[in-house]
Amino acid sequence: MDLQFDLPKEQASIIKVIGVGGGGSNAVNHMFRQGIVGVNFVVCNTDGQALEISPIPNKIQLGPEITQGLGAGSNPDVGRDASEESLNDIQDILSKNTKMVFVTAGMGGGTGTGGAPVIARIAKEMGILTVGIVTTPFSFEGRRKLRQAEEGIQLLKNNVDTILIVSNDKIREIYGNLTRSDAFGNADNILATAAKSISEIITVPGEINVDFADVEYVMKDSGVAIMGSSMAEGEDRAVRAVQGALNSPLLNDSDIRGAKNILINITSGARQVLIDEITEINDYVQDAAGNDSDIIFGTCDDDSLGDKLSVTIIATGFAQHQHINSDQSNKVIRNLESNEGKVEPPKEEKPERLTEEHVNNAMEEIDPSLDFELKLRDVPGKQQEEISFYVSDKDSVKNDEIAKQKNEELEDRKKVLKDLSYKWNNSNALTELENEPAYKRRNVQLSKVPESHQSNVSRFTLSNDNGRPEIRKNNSFLHDNVD
Repeated sequence: MDLQFDLPKEQASIIKVIGVGGGGSNAVNHMFRQGIVGVNFVVCNTDGQALEISPIPNKIQLGPEITQGLGAGSNPDVGRDASEESLNDIQDILSKNTKMVFVTAGMGGGTGTGGAPVIARIAKEMGILTVGIVTTPFSFEGRRKLRQAEEGIQLLKNNVDTILIVSNDKIREIYGNLTRSDAFGNADNILATAAKSISEIITVPGEINVDFADVEYVMKDSGVAIMGSSMAEGEDRAVRAVQGALNSPLLNDSDIRGAKNILINITSGARQVLIDEITEINDYVQDAAGNDSDIIFGTCDDDSLGDKLSVTIIATGFAQHQHINSDQSNKVIRNLESNEGKVEPPKEEKPERLTEEHVNNAMEEIDPSLDFELKLRDVPGKQQEEISFYVSDKDSVKNDEIAKQKNEELEDRKKVLKDLSYKWNNSNALTELENEPAYKRRNVQLSKVPESHQSNVSRFTLSNDNGRPEIRKNNSFLHDNVD
């Protein structure tokens, strides 16, 4: 008797990476060529031609009735409706032993911006740990794309457990002036690194293992995440690797202070990681994050690294206002979620007119063909005095009088100086000066004083001679007694 077993040709992985739209599909194609251990790849697109040339075996045509395979035309509403049309196909592929899904998209277009939030919502409703990894547009792609990307990211945030946002403008800032293909290639490479680092924490075994439950604990309902990955070799490789991870260009913000949960994965090759190196990495991350952060770490082996040491850090659980930054400069877009935390200047309040009974701030449309006569009631209380301004002529008249007086004094002074100059230069004038007293030349009026021979003292005296008072002209002591 022959026994036959129906064995599955390919076991479905618990981790799936779904690329949505043109940007997301390009990133997943790049990941597929690089190879990520233990994941299944899926591409979803409204563009039938792009699906045909993709090497990914799992493909979903979004909205075949709505778009007919012609794309979404950079309209997020079309991308959303197309994804809703293909809801059953999405649920079918996610129902195959899926515990975690990465939804990857380039935000700002039509299919990715509109479809990624729908696919993420379906996955989350199925109880799957959902992680969004998206890019923001380059500035040269236009304001319309930037605005659509901002709206799409906000919708995606509401439908994922955690989201990682990669700024394409930061790629330009870090790598310099690149060709178009190199710029988008770097963006695909960064998305691949993010998905690979998180996936292989789970799928690659290690002596100190980090399993799916650890990743779920860190990422479940955690909002915006910060992730960095770096490799180093040689002396002090542990410190240099963790420093590089915290300064990674993967995300807009590398500051992990205030993170509630941090996941660290340390991968080494032929030269295994040392206990002291693990201690250095953990202490460095703890100092950077603060003592309140809960750190989970694991180690695994990858012979392809040789003497290199790889460190991957995922930080989540930030406060609502953290890591949602506005533009740091006019040229570089740090994060599209700039509306949060934006302080509006206070608006000037305008006085309102009081009507019959109450003040009604609501504005109503009134038929312009109707005339209304509004009577304003008198407001009791102290009436505000009307303030009026006018220009007074008194100051101008006073200033004219002062100026006139100054001019007259100046003319008199000039005349005096002119006369003096003439007299000093004329001999006859000198004689006149000598003969004429100075007080007369200056017209000084002298007060009348008594002559020198006159006396103000009276010669009469009052005496009491012979028992009776008597007035005498002369002093009796001087004139009656002759020597």
